[in-house]
Amino acid sequence: MGAATVAVTDATFDAEVRQSPIPVVVDFWAEWCGPCRQIGPALEELATEYAGKVKIVKVNVDENPDSPAVLGVRGIPALFLFKDGQVVSNKTGAAPKAALANWINSAI
Repeated sequence: MGAATVAVTDATFDAEVRQSPIPVVVDFWAEWCGPCRQIGPALEELATEYAGKVKIVKVNVDENPDSPAVLGVRGIPALFLFKDGQVVSNKTGAAPKAALANWINSAI
C-alpha cells in the first residue's frame, strides 16, 4: 500500500487509537464522499510530516459503522483527534492542508 495513513477497523479501533502512546487523528470517510477524497492527499502528507509524533488513521464508515456511531459522527469527512485515549478535538468537512496542520498543532 505504501500509504502513510493507517486503515483502522471497528475491530482494531481500540488498539490503534485509544491505546496509542502518541496522539491519533482519525479520519472517518467513505469512497463515495468527494470532500473525503479531496483531503486524502493532504492527510497522507501530514501523516509523513508528523511521523512519530502523531498517527493519522482512516476509518471507512461504510465498512465500519460502530466506531463512528459511538462517537456520534453525523457527516463526513469527520476528523477526531485522540490524546491518551480521549477525544480532545474534532472537526467536520474538508479543509486545506495548512488548516488541518494548524488544527492538529493546536490540539496536541
